[in-house]
Amino acid sequence: MCGHAATACYGKEESEFPANRLFAAAGDGIWDNAAACGRLYLVSCINAPPPSSCIPGSTILVKVVDRAATAKSPASSDGAALVLSSNAFSQLVDPPTTEFINVSYRQ
Repeated sequence: MCGHAATACYGKEESEFPANRLFAAAGDGIWDNAAACGRLYLVSCINAPPPSSCIPGSTILVKVVDRAATAKSPASSDGAALVLSSNAFSQLVDPPTTEFINVSYRQ
């Protein structure tokens, strides 16, 4: 996302992306007509293929910087609440070989 295409929230403004690269695009369920921009969510992996690939006890804080429906990297499944950056994804799943995970999240 960052450095390549403009985001629905911040255009090409690099300073709006967290330095740790833990960011996400909001799915339509939480997009709320762009009100999701800048929101922070605590995210944990519930389950993922292959079984036992969620990192136990791993919870990360992500910032919404884009809309999933228009993001350069679209959701891997319809109805996804969040599309995580590759860095955020790898903090929750080991090995990060799957395309999707089930997560719990709260603002």
